[in-house]
Amino acid sequence: MASFIVKLFALVSLFNVCFASRMLTSLVQNQQNQLLKYHKGPLLSGKISVNLIWYGKFNPSQRAIVADFITSLSSPTASKSQPSVATWWKTTEKYYHLVNSKKSSAFSLYLGKQLLEENYSLGKSLTQKQIVQLASKGEQKNAINVVLTSSDVTVDGFCVNRCGTHGSKSTLVKGKNDKFAYIWVGNSETQCPGYCAWPFHQPIYGPQSPPLVAPNNDVGLDGMVINLASLFAGTATNPFGNGYYQGPSDAPLEAASACPGVYAKGAYPGYAGDLLMDPTTGASYNAHGVNGRKYLLPALYDPSTSKCSTLV
Repeated sequence: MASFIVKLFALVSLFNVCFASRMLTSLVQNQQNQLLKYHKGPLLSGKISVNLIWYGKFNPSQRAIVADFITSLSSPTASKSQPSVATWWKTTEKYYHLVNSKKSSAFSLYLGKQLLEENYSLGKSLTQKQIVQLASKGEQKNAINVVLTSSDVTVDGFCVNRCGTHGSKSTLVKGKNDKFAYIWVGNSETQCPGYCAWPFHQPIYGPQSPPLVAPNNDVGLDGMVINLASLFAGTATNPFGNGYYQGPSDAPLEAASACPGVYAKGAYPGYAGDLLMDPTTGASYNAHGVNGRKYLLPALYDPSTSKCSTLV
């Protein structure tokens, strides 16, 4: 009898250990699945205009690189070649599905106004407050206003701890309180291409590897597109500072920043991954856009798989 009780106690103990182990495993998995926590704030909805404010000197071909990228986001059928910019952008929709599974897409983007500030109206050294001032020149409602600063313009924090930023500003539209989202990205070509235009330039630190050929033959602008894409993903999933992110709200980890330095499968520090290569130009890319464009876009954290998702 005593022997039976000892065996029964051992069996119950084993069951409890296994049960506790499964509970712990489940808890760990749930925490992993919630890498980017939803903070219950509003996301984007309806038709959103993307307005470009060009501050400083940009030539028409440079402006076309960015304008075509914006159009590629909002025109799923514009690029028949895969993988496409539109396919990359669809990962952001999965965050909206988590909030409302009945909606296939909560918002749509379209290229709005382009404003040229070629006379450096605020000088060539800008504060973040002045960036918001420039962003306010765009639409005040249902908008993402993008400020792009040229290579001869310095901005607080640029090349030190940031290549761009995104945020939002409260406005009063027809007597009603509203908000618009904004993004700022700088051209790092002459200031810090190793920091803000890698892998199209030697990195300023870490493992050294030969720079890749930029798909639009412009290291500064192709680098801007990488950072712009990252900030667009952050804006879509955390437009007003209380959407999807991890960590402190003033320095959040977001959809693209959760996957730093990853552009394709096989990526590791100093290596962007196994990218596609244009046989004619030797340029590296991972996404097709409108008008025959090719772009390099960052990996995005996919909430449905809890992994960094790449196009190639």
